[in-house]
Parts: sequence; structure tokens; C-alpha cells
Amino acid sequence: MIEQNAAMRKEFLLGLQGFMEFVKDPNNTESVFDLAEAMAHTEATTGSVTYLKSIPEVAQIIEERYIAPTPKLQDLLTLPKDSLGYIYSSHMTEVNFDPEFYRKVVVQDDFTYIALRMRQTHDIWHTVTGFKVDVVGEIGLQAFQLAQNHSPMAVMLMAGALLNMIRSCQNIDGLMQIMSHGYHMGRQAKPFLAQKWEEGWEKPLAEWRSELNIEVRQ
Repeated sequence: MIEQNAAMRKEFLLGLQGFMEFVKDPNNTESVFDLAEAMAHTEATTGSVTYLKSIPEVAQIIEERYIAPTPKLQDLLTLPKDSLGYIYSSHMTEVNFDPEFYRKVVVQDDFTYIALRMRQTHDIWHTVTGFKVDVVGEIGLQAFQLAQNHSPMAVMLMAGALLNMIRSCQNIDGLMQIMSHGYHMGRQAKPFLAQKWEEGWEKPLAEWRSELNIEVRQ
């Protein structure tokens, strides 16, 4: 019991530090991963997993433990220019992003599978939803994930971004608008976590969006 309480305190302090670092700098990716690790064993995270498993198509992919190989960006650039693969790869190449940017996760249970799959497909979600990779666009995607996954991490990152803007005396209207837009888009869309994107790289992005009920705001 003493060891368990000590571990819980350590996780709490790690999470608090990660959250405060994110408030200071929303571009600090490591703080996001620290916060995610700290929240792994919380009741909110358990509730999110339970919710996701209540969606039949998501429960199926969780049970299957579907994980695809890391895409080779140069190979995807040989696909048609309107395809998901080409547009995703063009974006990743343009901003010099690594498809394996994320902190690695060892799959041991449903939660760790979900965490790995979400990290593996994060920039695919950006591509399909049309949210940019700046702070405002990232928070729009987090609002989308809140609607789709009931993600407690999304709540924390949205709160952190708002606190950052208040701290730096920025206008929060634009952020609130994109959060609202992202949440409503996520509510209307079919479940992204159930998708095997990597088996449809050649499919036109417009077709993916139509099938998933995504309407990108221009």
C-alpha cells in the first residue's frame, strides 16, 4: 500500500509538472507525454476506455490490436495527388515531421493499445480533419478527440492552451471558436479510431471525408 501511494504521488507530481510546462509552452511535446503517463491510471482514463469499447467498431479494432507499419513518406508520394497517402506525406515532408515523433508505448492492455494507436495516427487525423499543426489547430483536434473518445487528455490540453493564452494576454475568442467547431465535427463524424487508414492510402482524401462525414471549414 505504501509503495502504491508513493507511485500515485509520483504520477501526480509528474502530471502537474507536465501540465504547468504545457501552460508555459504548448509546443512542448514532452510535457504532453508526461501528462499522458500521469493520467494513465486515473478513473477518467478508465471511463474513456470503457466508452470507446461501447462503440462496436472501435471495440473490434481494440480487440484485434491493429497496428500498421510506419509509412515510408517517399513511397506515399508516388500515389495519386488527391489520395490520403500523398496529401499526408506531402504535409509531413513540408513541415519536416517524423511519423514516429511520439514517445513509444508498450502494448500491455486496452489503454496502452489505444494510446499507441492514437499516437501512431495523430497526423493522419490532422490531415483528414483539416486542422493545422499550430497550437490553435492542435486544440481544435483535441476538441474533436474529446467528442470522439471522451479523452481526459483532450480536456487537459484544451485547459492548458486557454491558460496559456490568458497568461500571455492573448484573445481567446479564436481558440474558443475552433474548440466548438472541433467538438461538433467530432460528434458528427464516424469513429476515427476504428479506421485502418494505412490500408486505404490510395483512396482520395475527399472520399475518406465523405465516408466519415467530415466537412472541413475553409
